[in-house]
Amino acid sequence: MDILAKIKGIKYNPLLCRDLEVFDYKDLEKALASCASFILNINKENKVAISWWVSAKRTRSYPYTRVYDTLGFSGKKITIIPVVKDEGKEGDRDFLQWDTISLMSLLGVYVIIAYYSDAKRSKRYRHKITNQRFDIDYIREQIKNILSYQSDALHWNLAHVDKVGQIGERAMEVYAKISKKLKVEMHSRQTAEKRIIELLKGKDEFMKLSRMLAEKAQRRERLTIQPKENLSGTKAIITIQNYLGGYYYFTSDEAEVKGNNVFLIEGKHSKNNFLPSLEDIKDGLLKMILFTNLEDVKIGGKNYNAKPVLKLTIENHFDSENLNATQKRALELLRREAKTNGFQVKII
Repeated sequence: MDILAKIKGIKYNPLLCRDLEVFDYKDLEKALASCASFILNINKENKVAISWWVSAKRTRSYPYTRVYDTLGFSGKKITIIPVVKDEGKEGDRDFLQWDTISLMSLLGVYVIIAYYSDAKRSKRYRHKITNQRFDIDYIREQIKNILSYQSDALHWNLAHVDKVGQIGERAMEVYAKISKKLKVEMHSRQTAEKRIIELLKGKDEFMKLSRMLAEKAQRRERLTIQPKENLSGTKAIITIQNYLGGYYYFTSDEAEVKGNNVFLIEGKHSKNNFLPSLEDIKDGLLKMILFTNLEDVKIGGKNYNAKPVLKLTIENHFDSENLNATQKRALELLRREAKTNGFQVKII
């Protein structure tokens, strides 16, 4: 199913954000080492909410959850994403995708495209590194730039993407040094440099390259329904146009048309627990933020009302009496968040 829609702005009240620890600006390095999301106290006038991604890939370490936890903050929200993360020849290597920046732009989150500058050798694998750390001076510089930047996150992100080639080159230089220092073989630099060369051609090429890869992944996802998702509807591709005419491509786990309504369903599954984890739920809520703000929704030229649904499936029999106090509180807040923002929660 192919769905077209528009988003003119985001209105959403998140209720499941955890209380974020506050760090002084001088303790930025400590904050990054100890918290996935936090408030950074720059001075008396300025505070920012910061999250950071372990990897550029969206399926690792719940980055959406980290971002979600900053969305309740009223000031500027920043997320730090590595342009590439290479764990060494015996580990993974992930590159930043344009779709990630697109989503952050829609959510009003400023992106700092960063690079790792230090690491330790894995004790378990000969050619793998761990405990990677960002270049803290570079992060400080970018935070200051965002604080003085007068336009919105979308415009910052578009301008920042123009520097992605240089940042990528810097990342590869650092990884070469780490490889030499730790005597760990990394993934092929030649392959990475091909990606970096594409990025160096600028934002448009970056968009085109990432779009091509993302559309391939999107098609694969649409063709594959994983058993763990426990879904029954049709997968859908949703093309969203923003107020500047930019296009964003997302998938919905399920889409069902009933009359003039199209139900856009994001599924989260729990195999062993009485409820999916809070991280999984927050991951799903990021899609709810998008889906609850869709306008002018069309399928085959016909207009529909979008009805977002967060579907929680539990392999064991669901009984609220089996939930612990923390789970009960989370479910209560989730239901309140759904009512406040106009989406449904289904537990099956």
